[in-house]
Amino acid sequence: MEDLFRSYWWLLFPLAWFVFGGFTSLLNYRRQRDALKLIQTYAEKGQEPPAALLALLDKPIDGSGVWESPNDRYGRPGDGAWFSVVLFGIMAAGFAYASWTDIYGAGEAFMIVSFVLGALCLASLVSALRSGGRGPRA
Repeated sequence: MEDLFRSYWWLLFPLAWFVFGGFTSLLNYRRQRDALKLIQTYAEKGQEPPAALLALLDKPIDGSGVWESPNDRYGRPGDGAWFSVVLFGIMAAGFAYASWTDIYGAGEAFMIVSFVLGALCLASLVSALRSGGRGPRA
């Protein structure tokens, strides 16, 4: 049994991601349900609900917009897009260095990881640059 945990310790990360996703979905469901109950009480009284309360219903219940980077009012990428470029670039450089020095005797594996992170860095850079030159949104 001890070997099972020693060999498959990495499964904790996908399982934690799964549990976190379920908990986030539960919280989003409760937020939507409570907003609808509050709107129902306004409707029973014959009053107009506040705009901020109605804006809560515009957010997706599945939390699909949680990881999207926020844009400013001119459509330029927020800090999240450039953060991804810097993060992936630094990680790619670190793994390239680990591959070059052959740390732990796993130079080939580190090279593959550095190529993948370099590709993610370039994709984030292209995304940040493409969305950076647009004018005001409608």
